[in-house]
Amino acid sequence: MTIEINHIVFDIGKVLIHYDPNIPFSRIIPDEDERRWFFQNVCTHDWNLEQDRGRAWPEAEALLIEQYPDQEERIRAFRKHWHEMVPHAYDESVAIMEGLIEAGHDVTMLTNFAADTFMRAREMYPFLNRTRGVTVSGEVFLIKPDVEIYHKHTQDFGLDPTHTLFIDDTAVNVEGARAAGWQAVQFTDAATLRHDLGAYGITV
Repeated sequence: MTIEINHIVFDIGKVLIHYDPNIPFSRIIPDEDERRWFFQNVCTHDWNLEQDRGRAWPEAEALLIEQYPDQEERIRAFRKHWHEMVPHAYDESVAIMEGLIEAGHDVTMLTNFAADTFMRAREMYPFLNRTRGVTVSGEVFLIKPDVEIYHKHTQDFGLDPTHTLFIDDTAVNVEGARAAGWQAVQFTDAATLRHDLGAYGITV
C-alpha cells in the first residue's frame, strides 16, 4: 500500500552544492593521512554543524583559526571550496525540486548552510525565496539530525509526520527524520531519487 504524502521537506545542501569530499578535499590536502586528520580534528562534522548556527563563515572561520592557527591556510581553503561550489548546481536535481513545486506539491526546504553561503544560494535560486520556502536550522537553534527540528517543523506547519516525506543527502539526517516518524529517502543521485519518489506515487 502506497503511503500518501502531503508534504515534502527537501534538504537543499547536495542539490545546490557539488559536494564530493574525495575531489575538493584532495585538492586542499593531497596527502590522504593528513586529510583524514584534518577532518577528524579540525573541520569536524560537529564543527561544520556548529558554524551553521546562524553565523557567517568569516566569524566561524576565525574561531577555528584561533583554535588551530597552524591550519589557517587549509581552513580558509575549506571555506573557499564551499563558495566555489555554490554555482555548481545539480541541474537535474534542482529540476526535480522545481518540478515538485510546479506540480503543486507542498514543498519546503531545510538547510544547515552558513548564513552567507545561504544568502548567495538564495540570489541564484528563486525558489529559495518562496513565502513558505526555507527553514534555516541555525535560526531556530536546532541542527539536523536533532529529532526536535523535525518535530518543530511538523508543529510549525501543522503536518502529519506519517505523511511527510524528507529528502536528504546524509544518512544520519534521514535516520533522524524517521526517528521523528517521518517518511524519508536518502538523495544520492537524481535517477535514484525519481525512483524513490515513485514508490510514494510521486512522479516529476
